[in-house]
Amino acid sequence: MTAQDSKLGDTDDKIFVGKGDEQAWLTLALANRHGLVTGATGTGKTVSLQVMAEGFARAGVPVFAADIKGDLSGISEVGEAKDFIVKRATEMGLTFQPDQFSTVFWDVFGEQGHPVRATVTEMGPLLLARMLDLNDVQEGVLNVAFRVADDNGLALIDMKDLRALLDAIVPDAGKKGADAEESPLADLKKEAQGFGNVTKATVGTIQRQLLVLENQGGTKFFGEPALTLRDFMKTDRDGRGMVNILVADKLLQSPRLYATFLLWMLSELFEELPEAGDLPKPKLVFFFDEAHLLFNDAPKALMDKIEQVVRLIRSKGVGVYFVTQNPIDVPDRVLGQLGNRVQHALRAFTPRDQKAVAAAAQTFRPNPKLDTAKVIMELGKGEALVSFLEGNGTPAMVERVMIRPPSARIGPITPEERKAIMDASPVKGKYDTAIDSESAYEILQKRIAGTAATADDSAGASGGGILGQIGSIVGTIFGTNVKRGRLSTGQVIARSVTRSVTNEVIGGMAANVGKSVGGQLGGSIGRTLVRGALGGLLRR
Repeated sequence: MTAQDSKLGDTDDKIFVGKGDEQAWLTLALANRHGLVTGATGTGKTVSLQVMAEGFARAGVPVFAADIKGDLSGISEVGEAKDFIVKRATEMGLTFQPDQFSTVFWDVFGEQGHPVRATVTEMGPLLLARMLDLNDVQEGVLNVAFRVADDNGLALIDMKDLRALLDAIVPDAGKKGADAEESPLADLKKEAQGFGNVTKATVGTIQRQLLVLENQGGTKFFGEPALTLRDFMKTDRDGRGMVNILVADKLLQSPRLYATFLLWMLSELFEELPEAGDLPKPKLVFFFDEAHLLFNDAPKALMDKIEQVVRLIRSKGVGVYFVTQNPIDVPDRVLGQLGNRVQHALRAFTPRDQKAVAAAAQTFRPNPKLDTAKVIMELGKGEALVSFLEGNGTPAMVERVMIRPPSARIGPITPEERKAIMDASPVKGKYDTAIDSESAYEILQKRIAGTAATADDSAGASGGGILGQIGSIVGTIFGTNVKRGRLSTGQVIARSVTRSVTNEVIGGMAANVGKSVGGQLGGSIGRTLVRGALGGLLRR
């Protein structure tokens, strides 16, 4: 089949990516075998990413991509028939047809897209330790803190929850007399010490690292309503996959936050999606730009988990495509999982650069017609060496091709265009307003003040009408109206149910009800909690 046999070059089961002596086709059924897009700055990586994203969207496959420079945002607007674009399309046997794709913008800082949030509990200790750049001892104390929170029904939603918990497990300074009043948090301190030596100095170091993360914008990332990843996996009314773009220009200024956030998203997809086997096309394709940040200085334990997720997420129907400057940025054990390759030009001005070029050439299946290492240095802008998986799952011989022109706009959109897209977004209003649910910080403050047992009494007993009656009835059944030093698991559940029903009656917070209840119940079941491959709380 030729490129002209189908509209815009794509077929029902393949994406037309480029043409040289041979045509380069990315087979949809093999797209979940992952991929790699590499090349020096300014050689055309973003255009190649856009071409593949457009192809997946046309095929009904949702796409998630980080947009580092803002250039990828043009996929949301109609392309322009500029002379060089029309010329390239004609040379490939294509008739250029301008197009645009349904796009949702996301932004951790909530400035150029819908806010993206996760709870501290869902992030888990392993990824949070990576984000904070903790050593082994500090990571151990953080694990202790999460265990204490899990065992005592302390939901860790935002940064102040984690800070309050860390303060709670710090041992009391000095010894007190026999008649001295015991700390209201003594049981938490004792439990923490039972898991290992938790020192004030170590906790203080973690707290300082949290301050660094807060200064980088971590406060906005942790909270509710937390992101529901299935909102990425939608199609528009025409059956095309939605293109989800993470605005990452500001986020990249905090590289560890950026890398850990994207890794968390991968781990959430890995844990949440059921096994799907080999599908005719992926459920989602995930483009991870500046991928080297994920692997820089990553400890072996984390690398083992990353390799596991990349290897196994294929069976969940998710394709992961790493975008970086050189294949050597990706560890060999992960690189071996990336079957679909697009290599743009590399420059070799030093011996180290030449070694990198040689290493990049060796990652391809050789073509006797090409000197791969030499061609890598000769490629012009928009040209690439391409090797996609063939029908039997083996890499095709490397070919030199010209990447086809995108159908949507090349380059960034205007602030006015972005606002119009966000106003019409299918998730408008769902994540835009932060919600501060009662969680570890509030619970610990009430315990210290000796008022935890009466937290909801006044509102439930004196509030008139149906809301007051609901609180009173549920409180009587589960005992939350009885004064106690601590709430039992049943009482925590009852209070969560009461708040949920109240919120639903009031209206306007339906999306938060499920998340808030889920988060609080998840944190209150204690030892039945299960954490996934990368330490995040499973939400099943």
